[in-house]
Amino acid sequence: MKPEPTIKIKSFVLFGALGDLSIRKLIPAWYYLERDHKLDDGLQILGVGRQELTKSQFKEKVNDALSTNVSDEYLDVDIISKLLSRIDYCCCDLQNPNSYQVLSLSLKEWSKPVAYYLAISPKLFESVFDGLNSEQIITSSCRIIVEKPIGYDLESSKDINAKLLKHFNESQIYRIDHYLGKETVQNLITLRFANSLFSSQWNSKGIDYIEITAAESVGIEDRWGYFDGMGQLRDMVQSHLLQLLCLITMEPPNRLNDQSIRSEKVKVLEALKPIDEEGIESNFVSAQYTDGKNKLAYINEEGADVTSDTETFVSIKAEIQNWRWKGVPFYLRTGKRMTSKMTQIVIHFKSDGHYIFDQDNESLKGNTLIISLHPSESISLQVFTKPHGVDKHSTLRSDPMSLDFIKTQKLLNIPSGYQSLLMDILNGNQSLFLCKEEVELAWQWCDNALEAHKKSNQELYFYPAGTNGPKESELLIQKNGHKWYEGK
Repeated sequence: MKPEPTIKIKSFVLFGALGDLSIRKLIPAWYYLERDHKLDDGLQILGVGRQELTKSQFKEKVNDALSTNVSDEYLDVDIISKLLSRIDYCCCDLQNPNSYQVLSLSLKEWSKPVAYYLAISPKLFESVFDGLNSEQIITSSCRIIVEKPIGYDLESSKDINAKLLKHFNESQIYRIDHYLGKETVQNLITLRFANSLFSSQWNSKGIDYIEITAAESVGIEDRWGYFDGMGQLRDMVQSHLLQLLCLITMEPPNRLNDQSIRSEKVKVLEALKPIDEEGIESNFVSAQYTDGKNKLAYINEEGADVTSDTETFVSIKAEIQNWRWKGVPFYLRTGKRMTSKMTQIVIHFKSDGHYIFDQDNESLKGNTLIISLHPSESISLQVFTKPHGVDKHSTLRSDPMSLDFIKTQKLLNIPSGYQSLLMDILNGNQSLFLCKEEVELAWQWCDNALEAHKKSNQELYFYPAGTNGPKESELLIQKNGHKWYEGK
C-alpha cells in the first residue's frame, strides 16, 4: 500500500526499551530495516527504560538482543554498528513526573518530528501522556504508537482512547496490531481486489464457509497474572481475529488509503451479528486445557488460581448481516496448548451444482484457498486434477497451486509484521493501523458474547493439553455439515 506524501519521522522514542516486546520483536525489526537500507541516514532512536544504564550498556543489551533473536546467517557486524550509531538511552521512571525533564533534555537536540512508541503496560499510558505534555514535547507533527489490547473491555478501551485524544489528534495515533503487518495479510487485499478470479466469487454466491484459526502450542508461561484477567476471547479474538475477519469480508475501498480502508472495516464490525444468550449454545464454545502430553493443566501452572474458570480456548460461529455475506458462516478458533502453533485462514468455495465425476470423490467438489500466516507465510489454492493413469478418467485428486513468497520473489527472508508497521509509522501511513471506532466496536461484540455466556447455562468445557481443542468445537462446526481444515 503506497502511503500518501507526508512528513517523515526523524526521531523515534521507544518506551519499554528493555521489555520483552522490544528485545524479541522491535530491535530485530530495526536491524532488518537497517540491513535493507530502509532507514534515512538522519533517523535517531532513543530507548527509554527504568534501569540506570549508560549509553554503552544499553547498546550492549541491543547487541545481545540481536545475537539472540536474529539468525546468525543474517547478522553482519557493519550493519549492527550502523544501527548502534543511531541509538541512545534515557533512564526514566514513567510514574515520576520529574523524570520527564530528563527525557525532554535528551530530546532537546534531536530532530523533529518525533514518534513515541509505548511498548509498556496500558496502566502507564496516562502517566506518559501527562509527562510528555508537561514538558511540552507533544507537537502537532509527532506520532504516538500504542500496542493492543487497548483496554480489557469496552469501558476501559473508551477511557484509554479518551486520554489519547486529550493530547493527540486521531491522525497522530497509531494503534498497532502486528498481524496486520504480515506480508500474507497485506497480500489478502491484493488477492481480493486485484484478481477478478476471486473478486467475482468473493461473496455468498461463491463461498460456502470461512475458517480463521490461531492456535498456540505454548501455555501461559509467565503471563498468568495478565491472562487470567483477560482470557482467550479478549486476548486473541478481540485483539487479532476480528481484524482478520474485517480484511476478509470488507467491501472494496474507494482507494488504498487509511480513511477508506478503516471505513470499510468499521462497516463489517457494525454488521457483525451479536452473540446473545439464545445464540450461545449453537455459536460459542469456551474451554480450558487440562493435563496432557507432559504439560500441566492451566490451573496447575505456577502461580495459578486453582479455582479459575478463565477460558484458554474459544471457537465461535459468527455471522455478518449484509448482502455480501448473508448465509455464510465464519468459524473463529483460537486456543493455547494446542497441537502446534499455527495461524491460517481457509476459504471454502461452493461447488458447481452439476457433478460429473466419480461419486466416490464427491466430497472433493469445492475448491479451498488456504492463507497461512504461521509457521510459513504462503497462499495455496487447492484445485482438482486427474491423477496419472489410463483408467483414471473420472477420478479427481486435490493439488495445491501455491505462492511461496521467499521462492517467487527471491526474498532473503519474509519481513516481519513489525518491519512493515515501523516503516508505515515513519512514513505516516495509517492504513494498517486501527481507528478508535474499530477498537470499540470489537470490544462491544466481545463483551456482549462474554456477558451472554455468563448468563447462559453453558458450562466451561475442557481439552487435554497438546490437542486441537474440545470435542464441542468439532460439534459446533459439524452442525452445519462443515469441518475444521487440519491440512493434508
